[in-house]
Amino acid sequence: MTRKRWVQKAMGSAALLVAFGLTAGCGNNTASADGPPGVSVNGVGEVQGTPDTLTAQIGVETTAGDVTTAIDQANAAVGKVTDAISDAGVDREDIQTQQVSINPQYSGGMLGGTSEISGYQATNTLRITVRDLSRASTVLGDATSAGGNATRISGVSFRIDDDSELISDARARAFADARDRAEQYATLSGSDLGQVLSITENITGQDQPSRFPEGASMADSSVPIEPGQQTVSVSVAVKWALD
Repeated sequence: MTRKRWVQKAMGSAALLVAFGLTAGCGNNTASADGPPGVSVNGVGEVQGTPDTLTAQIGVETTAGDVTTAIDQANAAVGKVTDAISDAGVDREDIQTQQVSINPQYSGGMLGGTSEISGYQATNTLRITVRDLSRASTVLGDATSAGGNATRISGVSFRIDDDSELISDARARAFADARDRAEQYATLSGSDLGQVLSITENITGQDQPSRFPEGASMADSSVPIEPGQQTVSVSVAVKWALD
């Protein structure tokens, strides 16, 4: 991971289900003959880390009177954009064609009139991955300069390339949170916490979107970006036996 500055925190879940030879639900408790007495709780652990990878969609959009010209113009523009991205330090394997399209443009058709094809719009969109965030601003700026007014940027987001250590930390925090709650309920019920009967895990953590700065010119030599922080969250539902 490029940056090691982590801010860590743990959050407790408010959702608890306790069973001691009883089934909870529907507003009343009834004796249960299924399974040994136990306690089921939810625990949550959250850890924050600094993203080290940027992904973005960079495309070009051109319009011409015929299909061939529109496509040729789009191909030429995206070629310049691709070269600029590569020259800025992005590996070619991290530059991928995401979408190519050609659509007719219409004119007329107002007040019941007949619309006619007036031209064609071609788009060619790349998906890029920047693994050195210190170069991300330059990469986006060089790409927009190369493509000029035909350039379109969207889907800028940040992520942590290897979040396995963060997940491991969040998992430990979630289980500790669940155990603390289970031990409290065992004490309150006059029992001892026994062996773990079941564990169910859910991991959340997604790309952190970034707003493309309003007013930034497509010809700017650099585009200011801030990766912020990304949260990895693990929730566990654990059931212990009560002895």
